[in-house]
Amino acid sequence: MTNPKATIDVVVLTMNDRPEPFKRAMESLLAQQDVELRVVIVGNGVEPDYVPAGARAVVLAVNEGIPAGRNVGADALAGPDAGEFVFFLDNDAVLPTPDILAQLVVVARRHPEAAYIQPRIADPDTGVTMRRWVPRLRAADAVRPGTVTVMAEGVVLVRRADYEQAGGWPGHFFLFHEGIDLSWRLWDLGRTGYYAPDIVIHHPATNPSRHADFFRLVARNRVWLAYRRLPAALVPVYLMTWTVLSIARIRSCRHLGVWFSGLAEGLKGGHGQRKPMSWATVLRLARAGRPPIV
Repeated sequence: MTNPKATIDVVVLTMNDRPEPFKRAMESLLAQQDVELRVVIVGNGVEPDYVPAGARAVVLAVNEGIPAGRNVGADALAGPDAGEFVFFLDNDAVLPTPDILAQLVVVARRHPEAAYIQPRIADPDTGVTMRRWVPRLRAADAVRPGTVTVMAEGVVLVRRADYEQAGGWPGHFFLFHEGIDLSWRLWDLGRTGYYAPDIVIHHPATNPSRHADFFRLVARNRVWLAYRRLPAALVPVYLMTWTVLSIARIRSCRHLGVWFSGLAEGLKGGHGQRKPMSWATVLRLARAGRPPIV
């Protein structure tokens, strides 16, 4: 007896700023086979100018940021008909073959302990997988599968039951590090994540620092992440680690100044509910290869 087709709720955000890549992304999504799709396009501060047949749209009056927009999309498809999985897809990512989602489901069935399945992301022109897309510390080997403790949140399959139990994305982060917050909460529920590099999704290898608020938001959200999720004793260790790493990595004095302004902003508050992970989760994360201090 064959397994029934999995139902997948798919959330895609748009700001109407990538018309051609967005259409390619949607075409590749709607061409997926052997799964049942329920697709929502969230217009983040805009009314979507492209909603293909088979998808529905939700319009936000203002741009509420990526994690908040994803939460709205997932909530729009919640209820008794909700899918077993939620798939979050960047609007410039392409599923290169029509069996990508079915393959992800197969891996999820094979690893029931995993709350999320992370495919490998590769640039469509060069085939290169950037280090920041590999959800582990030792990122040089992008094709090594296994348990992971963080995620590349732009393209990831999450079990809806786990997603809802964890509370979804941290909406007020706006952009950057929301995947670490969610994955740590999933791990604190006793779950794990799994990296399936044999399943490849195409995404342009753009530089995240192109965003005007990049250095401010990455610093602010590091502080928020630490305050929200870490035991008190680890908060200063985590922040000191990332301060040292950032000073070493950011070569521009101007950018470093912006980074420190974001750090100060985070230290002033605004992180939201503090619900630190247990020390048992700290130990599990460390055993999985990434203690939550880096």
